[in-house]
Amino acid sequence: MKKSILVLLAGTSLLAGCNLAPKYERPAGAVPVALPEGGVYPAAPTDAVDVSRIGWRDFFLDDRLRQVIETGLANNRDLRIAAGNVQQARAQYRVQRADRLPTVNAGGTATYTNNLASMGGGSTSTDIEIYQATVGLSAFELDLFGRVRNLSRAAQEQYFASEEAQRTARISLIAEIASAWLTMASDSEQLRLSRETAKAFEQTLDLTRAQFRIGTGSELEVRQAETSYQSAVNDIAALETSVARDQNALNLLAGTTVPAEQLPTGLGDAPLTRDALPGGISSDVLLRRPDVLQAEHQLIAENANIGAARAAFFPTISLTGTLGTLSTALGGLFKDGSYTYTGSPSASLPLFDFGRRKGNLDYAKASRDVAVATYEKAIQTAFREVSDALAQRGRIGDQIRAQSTRAEAAGVAAKLSDARFRSGVDSFLVTLDAQRTAYGAQQALVTTRLTQASNLVELYRSLGGGLEETTQVGTN
Repeated sequence: MKKSILVLLAGTSLLAGCNLAPKYERPAGAVPVALPEGGVYPAAPTDAVDVSRIGWRDFFLDDRLRQVIETGLANNRDLRIAAGNVQQARAQYRVQRADRLPTVNAGGTATYTNNLASMGGGSTSTDIEIYQATVGLSAFELDLFGRVRNLSRAAQEQYFASEEAQRTARISLIAEIASAWLTMASDSEQLRLSRETAKAFEQTLDLTRAQFRIGTGSELEVRQAETSYQSAVNDIAALETSVARDQNALNLLAGTTVPAEQLPTGLGDAPLTRDALPGGISSDVLLRRPDVLQAEHQLIAENANIGAARAAFFPTISLTGTLGTLSTALGGLFKDGSYTYTGSPSASLPLFDFGRRKGNLDYAKASRDVAVATYEKAIQTAFREVSDALAQRGRIGDQIRAQSTRAEAAGVAAKLSDARFRSGVDSFLVTLDAQRTAYGAQQALVTTRLTQASNLVELYRSLGGGLEETTQVGTN
């Protein structure tokens, strides 16, 4: 008996390295080898700082914004959910990994029985006591074909995928907080502009009313001036609502009420983020993005599931064994001659399962194909997001310069037109048109400046920035 068990264990050791999972190879060729360059795309210097390696504390330059981001990372509920998902996946991996090792149980029994024995025509009652202590394992599967090992690998990769999902959530949260903060800054600046314009329009309205009363102006001019004034008043009401909603969105992302001193009052003139661009880098940088890594871990998990499904076509061999001691007296449990052992290996192979194992294998292969497509789609999505951000970045500087010049020219034209109207040189219609043009140009400039700031945030996010706390590479 001992010899048979030893032979079985020796054979198990020889087959332990058998793995029926297909060899994993990372899919390639889903996107071009290099990010787009030329045309609308910026020509950044090759020594530019890698945006993805800059810590978020160093990328965002406004202390108020940094404080809000820090609050969000500590309190945001979506981030807490992602962290909980990691803990769940880690626990599931531990449970699955435990199946690769035998579960050892210890037990003890005491049996008391009464037996009638015939002695010389009579009968006597004899009490019998039996004590037993055992240590052993029950139905431990000998993983000859890698079924349990591949299931453990799949659980491990799902755990890794959940970690990458948490990192993705962290990057997205940082970008969302920054975008919401910048949007509130833009709306606050638009609100300030509308209030200033409303005051100017109100002065013009008062002037036209006075001229109408003394007969030097017309009711048409009064109505036109009132139209412009009421339009600005409407803008104020709408923007006040937008600012309130922006604050509500920021509070939700931060997971708490953001203090008033951390809220923006406008975009201002100081830079809010680092103006760093990658230069001449390969599209392989996208492989570092957490969402791409998450998809790859899920692909590896599905690859391991194929190995587990293939192993189901081979016999399942398990072993039950105990080592113990047996005695009729409690004090004799551990004396010489009281030790016992049992060994019970077993094997099973379903002969007819009506296609169940074949169906499970086909499902595993199909799931692997889905995971390949998902991984390639993740890379393509990342490539598109970075390309879009670079395309906008390439021309946003030209837009800012054009809008700044336009706003300045329109402002000067409005002042000149107003002076000419007051001196009686130009008609009121010319002045009104100049005021509206100046107002629209200033609004467009604020919007373009928001686009510029948001573009840098998007470029930072799409390149996988936001994981580091501090800068890991040299800065310009």
